Amino acid sequence: MAYAHTNSKGRTYILHSRETTLRNGRQQTLYFFAKEEKEGALDAVPEGYEVSESKNGLPVLKRSK
Repeated sequence: MAYAHTNSKGRTYILHSRETTLRNGRQQTLYFFAKEEKEGALDAVPEGYEVSESKNGLPVLKRSK
């Protein structure tokens, strides 16, 4: 079951991740939220991260302090 976050406006977003290669050849994991479940959906928030909301209600992953 994918991790879902319901924002303050009542909309539900699903957490996803994707591996990408940067120009210098280094691999990096991108985390993003989408309204629908797609390939790459995650079951939980990655360790060391927390979910917060932007001013307009979009969920954002931030590193934990």
